[in-house]
Amino acid sequence: MARAINATSIKITSDGVWQGDNPLNFALPLLIVQIALILLLSRTLAFLFKPLRQPRVVAEIVGGILLGPSALGRSKTFSNTIFPSWSSPILDTISGIGLLFFLFLVGLELDVASIRRAGRKGFSIALSGILLPFLLAVGIAFLFRKTLPDIADVNFYAFLIFIGVALSITAFPVLARILAELGLLNTTIGDIAMSAAAFNDVAAWILLALAVALTGNNRKSPLTSLWILISGILFVLLMMAVVKRILTRIANRDVEEVGVCFTLVGVLLAGLVTDFIGIHSIFGAFVFGLIIPKEGNFGNLMFEKIESFVSGLMLPLYFAASGIRTDVGKINGAKSWGLVALVTATACIGKVLGTFWVASWSGDVAGREALALGVLMATKGLIELVVLNVGKEKKVLDDETFAIFVLMALFTTFMTTPTVMAIHKPTTMNHNHGTQPSPSSPSSPSSSAKPHKELQMLTCVHGQPR
Repeated sequence: MARAINATSIKITSDGVWQGDNPLNFALPLLIVQIALILLLSRTLAFLFKPLRQPRVVAEIVGGILLGPSALGRSKTFSNTIFPSWSSPILDTISGIGLLFFLFLVGLELDVASIRRAGRKGFSIALSGILLPFLLAVGIAFLFRKTLPDIADVNFYAFLIFIGVALSITAFPVLARILAELGLLNTTIGDIAMSAAAFNDVAAWILLALAVALTGNNRKSPLTSLWILISGILFVLLMMAVVKRILTRIANRDVEEVGVCFTLVGVLLAGLVTDFIGIHSIFGAFVFGLIIPKEGNFGNLMFEKIESFVSGLMLPLYFAASGIRTDVGKINGAKSWGLVALVTATACIGKVLGTFWVASWSGDVAGREALALGVLMATKGLIELVVLNVGKEKKVLDDETFAIFVLMALFTTFMTTPTVMAIHKPTTMNHNHGTQPSPSSPSSPSSSAKPHKELQMLTCVHGQPR
């Protein structure tokens, strides 16, 4: 039985085992053990999933679930020793900082200029991939409210928006890495998928901000949500009109140290401002990444400085924290598991059919390519978990609903790569660019938004034998 610890008297470091202290009862040693275990498990699972050509996000989601009450956390000895309740705020805070910088990277990878270039095609595909799942989400929301009693008292409109975003979202960063893994990043289907996913992401974050505004705890005035939305719009306009100009001047001066410092502080302050407004702090970090100048090397420099640390260390912590909150055991009985199957099928059918219909109707994409594009647009992943965690944090989603949608996100992401490979063979790809990134190369702002314009060929000319 673990010794009870008063959270108000938590100490950072111990005096050591020779003086009778258990280091796992202190914040820093326990955090080190947690980080080491999380990284070891996620990397091991990534190695095991590599033959299945799964993105690393799948291994990290599974690793987080295994550490939670669904598997290892069922042991009271394990949970009280490695993940005691008093350590949750510490792990959540550290992973939350990592999440801020990841959402900054998501905004950094979104090139607004490339979205404009995609034009009507990318917009129409993204719109159809959002509208159909949202329409299906209305029926899902009513069904959940009738089936799960804990959902009955939740604000229906906020619940509907969360469900709709969860079903319609496309994980832009995960999609970029899947396309790179399959060698599709600079193909016709890859360009369409990335531009449509970019539209999709922007719409999803706007809807998420609306949902958060509707779930505020202070409901003394019916205008509260309206003030939150107006403040959010003013924040975006201020960032576009003022902060973007400052960043452009810094980028033009090529002051690396000042630029990195200003960017790091800017991400944190942007998150702080949106948290003050009443919108989640991740929205501010995303907007800050969106306004980073994409011309020149400034964006690539920020990506290189931050990406490895965030994706290699901080994100697995976020998945672990999410896994600890995911209890598959809350899904009890055939009715609940039927909801899992229904939600998963709805997420797949809505995205695939909506995308396939518009892509094939436009005539620019062949039938098999349009079907593969629909499967790609059904990719979930970290962004899905962010939405679900915000919903749970705002008490819009209960434990059972949260677990149902986590399983849906895991399945849809897991099935993307093998399904696309089965539908669309690499030998039949319609390449519109001359070079392909290596499967192991990560996506970056330059690689995801700017296709290669030159094709270099090495030709050997043989002379006639003498």
